[in-house]
Amino acid sequence: MRRYTADRDRLTVYRLPPYAPDLNPVDGIWSVLRRSTTADRAFRTPAGLITAIRHGLRQLQYRHDVLDGCLTGTGLLDSP
Repeated sequence: MRRYTADRDRLTVYRLPPYAPDLNPVDGIWSVLRRSTTADRAFRTPAGLITAIRHGLRQLQYRHDVLDGCLTGTGLLDSP
């Protein structure tokens, strides 16, 4: 991989640590779900938890401001 990227000037490669939750926008989305959809709730079955998470994700897909915040929160993108 190093040889491949070294031969191509147009590519810029950033080496990231193996575990970097601060650089992962999905962790931001899970954080939002934990504070909203699943907050202060006890689920009787795994199916109930799955249903709640799916519902939360469906609601979140229309909240572009929140999703953009999860992306910009990583610091990997410029603010819109």
